[in-house]
Amino acid sequence: MRALVALLALPTIAFAQNPVARITVSPASPKVTAGDSLRLTAKALDASGQEVKGATIRFQQTAGSFESVIDATGLVMAGAPSTVPLTVSAVVAGQKPVILHLEVQVVPGPAASIAIAPRPTSLLAGQSLTVGASVFSKSGDTRGDAVAWTSSAPAVAKVGRDGSITGVAPGKATITASVGGVKGTLDLAVVASNLSALTLTPNAVQARTGDVVRFKVSAKDAGGKDIAGLAPSWMFSPGQGAIDAEGAFVGYEAGTYTVSAAFGSRSVQTTVTLTPRDVRRKATILGSVVRSTFPTSEVWVHPNGKVAYLGTHLGGDRVYVLNVSDPTKPAIVDSVVVNARVINDIMTSEDGKVMVITREGADNRKNGIVIATLDDPMHPKVVGEFTEGVTSGVHSAFVYTQPTFGRHVYLTNDGTGALHVIDINDPAHPKEVAQWKTPRTDAGRMLHDIDVRDGFLYGSWWNDGMVILDIGNGLKGGSPSAPQFVSQYKYDLNALYKQVETVGGPGFVRGTHTAWRHKNYVFISDEVFTTDDEEKLFAKQPARAYGRLQVLDVSDITHPKPVAFYEPEYGGVHNVWVAGDTLYMGAYNAGFRAFDISGELRGDLRAQQREIAHVNPSSPNGFIPNSTMTWGVVVKDGVAYVNDFNGGLFLVKIEPKPAVVP
Repeated sequence: MRALVALLALPTIAFAQNPVARITVSPASPKVTAGDSLRLTAKALDASGQEVKGATIRFQQTAGSFESVIDATGLVMAGAPSTVPLTVSAVVAGQKPVILHLEVQVVPGPAASIAIAPRPTSLLAGQSLTVGASVFSKSGDTRGDAVAWTSSAPAVAKVGRDGSITGVAPGKATITASVGGVKGTLDLAVVASNLSALTLTPNAVQARTGDVVRFKVSAKDAGGKDIAGLAPSWMFSPGQGAIDAEGAFVGYEAGTYTVSAAFGSRSVQTTVTLTPRDVRRKATILGSVVRSTFPTSEVWVHPNGKVAYLGTHLGGDRVYVLNVSDPTKPAIVDSVVVNARVINDIMTSEDGKVMVITREGADNRKNGIVIATLDDPMHPKVVGEFTEGVTSGVHSAFVYTQPTFGRHVYLTNDGTGALHVIDINDPAHPKEVAQWKTPRTDAGRMLHDIDVRDGFLYGSWWNDGMVILDIGNGLKGGSPSAPQFVSQYKYDLNALYKQVETVGGPGFVRGTHTAWRHKNYVFISDEVFTTDDEEKLFAKQPARAYGRLQVLDVSDITHPKPVAFYEPEYGGVHNVWVAGDTLYMGAYNAGFRAFDISGELRGDLRAQQREIAHVNPSSPNGFIPNSTMTWGVVVKDGVAYVNDFNGGLFLVKIEPKPAVVP
């Protein structure tokens, strides 16, 4: 009892109140142009508004690291248009930090060009068409300016504030879209509305869902002569589908559609009857190698089809070597251990004699690539490495051999976003022969993946879209030691994935992730996560992905244009593989998908019933049990090697369609 009384008699310890009541930042609503820098300053104030001496101020960027960099002193190095979240903390010794949450708006540079689309050349008097205008900065970033529309001859063609053009009387006019002193123009000829006949071809078409039907209109004047260059307003009903300004129609549902082309009050129409595409097939998992120690990254299959190589992530320091000669019984037979914490990519040369392994997270900060010879594909032998200039990490690499130039590795630089070209004709003594990068500051430049076909390199440059380089094709005189720019497809990632920002907040992950050239198309996939889901992915928790596969028409490789897309109903898109008329995809939460890409591609590929097969490759014994996060796929000899981040490797076969028994 005495001890209790003594304890109660002890004096109460009073803790000093935190003197910091709030933090002010200047500028209060920070905004900076992409490519520029901005210095943020902050003060810790007490309740009376006086600065608290001795308070330590620290800035910390919380997301958006691919778009900009903000250091601890408040220096903003703006890379690409985005919203970058950060925290500002004020710390006084012995007190809990006071924290302010803030966002920096990174905006495009001033308007530098305007593109008008579509671009009709002729219009009938009395006919109306609507065109649009896109405004870009000097670096090609999309701006949101409202353009002012004017006509050089309103008595010939008048234009509304929304870009609607109406032919008034025969003659010529120039339509101009302007923002300040920047202009885009469209030259138009208005012809007399003396149509005598309209013909729409083809007529009464029979096709399948997803088939593209190209319609043409023949217009004749009162004298029976053809009127060239007219652009009708295209329409169709009922059902779901798309039709472009050139009359390319695609329907998504089986049934009969009426397609019409209108010139003011005159129109002509025909029908299209579509049957189901009917490409669905059964997919069977032949065998699997489930992994639980590390997540699974890239898979690569040796050209002999009997050996596969499987990478590791989140602390992974090894490449597993698998015997896959019997796809129903794949087995690990060896491993290559390197100084890394992420092995993101693995690839062999075309002849299977050399293998390249990328490294990130090495404990000595010397990442780069590791080169192994494959005299015995079951037991790779490390013979060399290349780290000079790429010690910050290499995310992806592509091995490519040309008769004229020999064998090179094209690799990404995590630190600068540059492309490095490494000569590995002597695998034990690699040497750099070139670098190439987009004209953006390092803070916003990120080269994520590389594909090479027929002497062209297709680089997925995140904020800069897809860039095509000549590295030996001859179109621009390029070579491995002197890559030459061919073209670029760049798009507004912030606008395309606005709903992801709405769900998860600013600073979300979004960028051009990978590309694959096939025939006259390039398939590009975007990697998209909310900031919360990105953290979960790397914290051994189930995470959700978003994203879209875009299809670019590169029949004119100097002017890529988007024509089709695929987006899963749930999940994202990641790596792809194309063999024949089938596109295979690792679609993260959406699992393994295979699509029919035969014929011409337009519109929404998922809605057209082009999906052939779907498998969710997961395991109760995986890194995260029963949680699908499919990374990608490699196809060899009719077997799809599907690598799942959370599950391991799954060997899948798509079964032939069963024969119809009468």
